[in-house]
Amino acid sequence: MCPGDYVLARRGLKNLAGVGKVTQSAFYSPGNNPHCDHPNFLGVEWQDAPRDKAFPSIVFLRPTLTEISEEEFRKLVEAQEITVDRPEAVEGVQDQQAFALEKYLEDFIVTNFDRIFRGDLRIHEDSEGNGQQYLTEIGRIDILAFEPRSRSFVVIELKKGRPSDQVIGQTLRYMGWVKKNLCNDGQGVKGLIVCRDSDAQLSYALEMTNDIDVRYYKVSFQLADVPPE
Repeated sequence: MCPGDYVLARRGLKNLAGVGKVTQSAFYSPGNNPHCDHPNFLGVEWQDAPRDKAFPSIVFLRPTLTEISEEEFRKLVEAQEITVDRPEAVEGVQDQQAFALEKYLEDFIVTNFDRIFRGDLRIHEDSEGNGQQYLTEIGRIDILAFEPRSRSFVVIELKKGRPSDQVIGQTLRYMGWVKKNLCNDGQGVKGLIVCRDSDAQLSYALEMTNDIDVRYYKVSFQLADVPPE
């Protein structure tokens, strides 16, 4: 999101929302956001009303920001009714459940990046900001990282329920953009796809390239009578 964009902030299960206008691009600043532990901070000028607009049903499972049009913004400010689509209902996504889960997984990976990759990778930072949702003219890279050992950039893409051919093609396009626009002195570019399950299409495609790796995540949730030791 860029300065001048309009946003709707929804507060999870409370099903309330406020609207505002982006005044400052997001930047990496752990601890700067007083409302959550997300490491990115986005400057927003919030409207006094509506700060607590109620929706008739649960729209999202956690607090989130959604970009809206200027027309939608005006309707909200003028107390008119609008319908805001669920963000997970995205065209071309085969597995909507995986898409919704992996939107949150991206934030988790960024927040716990050092622990997950044990120092082998670090999130790229430059004058444009940090590497989460790194903006290029061909789209946003989920996470742009850097591997100090090899001095290579690493394009990290979450599969997000998309067909394997689509996510591999997109990863390759981003790798090409990084090579052309960011690499210096023979630096390399690698790709890393994060997904929940393996499939034949993904496995066969990865047989033809040594520059893209894949990692699988596992989610575990348990209830216990006593707290963990």
